[in-house]
Amino acid sequence: MGKNEIQKWQMKLTKIMGKIAGNKLLLTLRDTFIMAATPLMIAGFAIMISSVFLDPNGIIFGETGLHLGSVIAGSKGAWAKSSFAEVLVSIQGGFNLFLRGTMSINAILIVAGFAYFGTKRFFPKNKEPLLVVLYALASFFTAIPWAVTTQDVTGKEVSLDGLVNSNFLGQQGIFTGLIVAGITIYLFNKLIEKNIVIKLPSSVPPAVAKSFESLIPGTVVLALFVIIASVLNHFDTSLPELLLSLLQKPALAVSATPFFAVIAILTQPLLQWFGIHGTSVWGPIFGLTWGINDNENIMGVAEHVYSTMYMNFSIVASGALTLAPIIAVFLFSKREDMRSIAKLAVAPGVFNVSEPITYGFPIVLNPILLVPYVLSWIIPFFLGIFLTNINILPVITNNVPWTVPPILSGFLYSGSIIGALYQVLVIVIVVCLYMPFIRISNNLRKEGI
Repeated sequence: MGKNEIQKWQMKLTKIMGKIAGNKLLLTLRDTFIMAATPLMIAGFAIMISSVFLDPNGIIFGETGLHLGSVIAGSKGAWAKSSFAEVLVSIQGGFNLFLRGTMSINAILIVAGFAYFGTKRFFPKNKEPLLVVLYALASFFTAIPWAVTTQDVTGKEVSLDGLVNSNFLGQQGIFTGLIVAGITIYLFNKLIEKNIVIKLPSSVPPAVAKSFESLIPGTVVLALFVIIASVLNHFDTSLPELLLSLLQKPALAVSATPFFAVIAILTQPLLQWFGIHGTSVWGPIFGLTWGINDNENIMGVAEHVYSTMYMNFSIVASGALTLAPIIAVFLFSKREDMRSIAKLAVAPGVFNVSEPITYGFPIVLNPILLVPYVLSWIIPFFLGIFLTNINILPVITNNVPWTVPPILSGFLYSGSIIGALYQVLVIVIVVCLYMPFIRISNNLRKEGI
């Protein structure tokens, strides 16, 4: 293919991507995730420091890392009981608090942002988008479960009513939050447009008048989600739990088929692109399948090619989701916003913390980066499977923390320099995958998209 043909192909693809990226809904979603990205970057740094530098069993002090704990205390057992390890755990607990105000409430941030930007973009005549935000948040809290299952001192499982299930305030609640916010935006603003409101005399202060105008639309929106929550509660479930189960059931059924790996590796990036944390859906399923393979590989009673350890080796800790897109941006992007985010994402990215990239560029709901992101899962995974089947890569039998930097993790997972070289190859391949799409992004920025 000649240079002119490549340029023509790139221009055609740029036009197609431009039309998709210019869609009002996608622009609203983009603005929402960019708004929520900054707190997640803070969370990314906190995760990096907590998992890498403070974890007594992590890559600095743990037995699967540099063994500094055993060196300091004299043995693994002495290190576990040492006051130094206790201090690290205490400090680690402080850093984990960063997550509570950022990643742990990510769904709330998304609901607020989507309601605000969605109202401004789809209903520009509404000069009070914050009212929509308030009702969207109220509807979201109506839709999520207000019960937590835990164990009492005897180990018996008990349900505590009246407590918000915090799992759905974070990653697991994003999809539900977008649906709730979207319905709230449409229904609330349509009722306002049709003048189905309480009108107060002109002598009433505008702030008070606006609040009263929102009463009927707000009541209708909240009543809708009260009905939905009540019906689902009758069946011992909730909207986010229902949505997750609808995704998990077919995935669990697929786990018994030969196409399990294909479906798992294809759907995880697609779910993540939609803002649904793939682990929320696949985590329990991997526990029943590839997690068992992990244990048998570690114990030496089997050599399963497919395992969560292999997935981490080939994708999560290989640099495919972190260092590769960062390098591609530095090499090919002319957009200052992406380059600035890439600079911030370098430190977490070295330790495989991908949130600053996923939500910062953003990759989530970004049609331009969808193709390279999905391929950055598929190609490394199945390339590694192929190399394992022809006896170039060994079967992965070492359990290594996911925060170990790429290349070093390749060596530790495989116990061979071949594993490190494989991860270098993965980074090069993924950088090349991102190259044409980042250039398209450059062209779209020139056009103001």
